[in-house]
Amino acid sequence: MARVTIEDCLRQVPNRFALIHLTAKRVRQFHKGAPALVKSDNKEIVVALREIAKGLIIPTEPMPALPEKT
Repeated sequence: MARVTIEDCLRQVPNRFALIHLTAKRVRQFHKGAPALVKSDNKEIVVALREIAKGLIIPTEPMPALPEKT
């Protein structure tokens, strides 16, 4: 994968808010010593996005739906 895009990640996690939280959680796991699931020489945030884009990291808790506009 040459570049990871937000659109690649949004196919796995359709909510941008949830994507940010999932990515941040994964980066914190890296800082605590968790191994990367994809081989990459990039920064932790890019590695986390690559893992999400490949479908290796998925949210464990469903995100609540956004409220309807009235």
